[in-house]
Amino acid sequence: MPEAGSTEHVGRQAAPGGRPQARSAVLMLAVWRPRHCAWGMLQLIRGPLTRPTDPAVRWRKVLGSGHNGGFGLRPAWNRLGLFCAFDTPESAQRWLNTSREVTDWRSRAAHWLTVLLEPTASRGSWSGHALAPLEAATRGQGLVASLTRASIHPRQARRFWSLSPAAEHALAQAPGCRLAVGLGEAPLLRQATFSLWQDQSSMDAYARSGAHLEAIRQAYSQGFFSESMFTRFRVLELAGDWPGIDTPHPAQAEHA
Repeated sequence: MPEAGSTEHVGRQAAPGGRPQARSAVLMLAVWRPRHCAWGMLQLIRGPLTRPTDPAVRWRKVLGSGHNGGFGLRPAWNRLGLFCAFDTPESAQRWLNTSREVTDWRSRAAHWLTVLLEPTASRGSWSGHALAPLEAATRGQGLVASLTRASIHPRQARRFWSLSPAAEHALAQAPGCRLAVGLGEAPLLRQATFSLWQDQSSMDAYARSGAHLEAIRQAYSQGFFSESMFTRFRVLELAGDWPGIDTPHPAQAEHA
């Protein structure tokens, strides 16, 4: 789906129903070894029915991916994403260091990546959950990231997908974009985009670009989404072995 990290549309907003907001997150990506693809698909199928086993995890989403990590309608049977929300960066870090789930994913993956994130701005909700920036959160000079997710009205799906290719092509070519992956809870209608950027100015330049800006204007004016969440993050740690991504030592992540 088109990335939607424009500062014109990102702010602080409470979750529906007054639910507490998480203030840190982890995104984990994996490309499975061939013999573990069935195990990966089972995680995706079980995802909506699986409650977090670690009390540190506020909420979680298991996400499929497009072919080769792209945004098209062709699914990738060997790729998966896991997004988990936490109260604080410290609890997220402890989970990364001690979780059996993290170990299971890494041991079965040909390539994997974990990104420890702190929200700097967020708008909307995801299945009624929200993210909120820490009061002391600041926009640093290091790596930043953006997550856009949306539940698309079925009657708007055709129009939504007609606008996606131009915005996705612009994202792939955007200066400063280190990584862009298409993710989703369900085909066609529950989609997400995660992107990793060299710095804030690169993200801002893309957010205000022609194809992306037009997609966002259409989404708002025509009511594409029944629910959406647009979040920007500061990257606290980047680890793993992912094609095209240098993974510095955790202490260097904010200064990469």
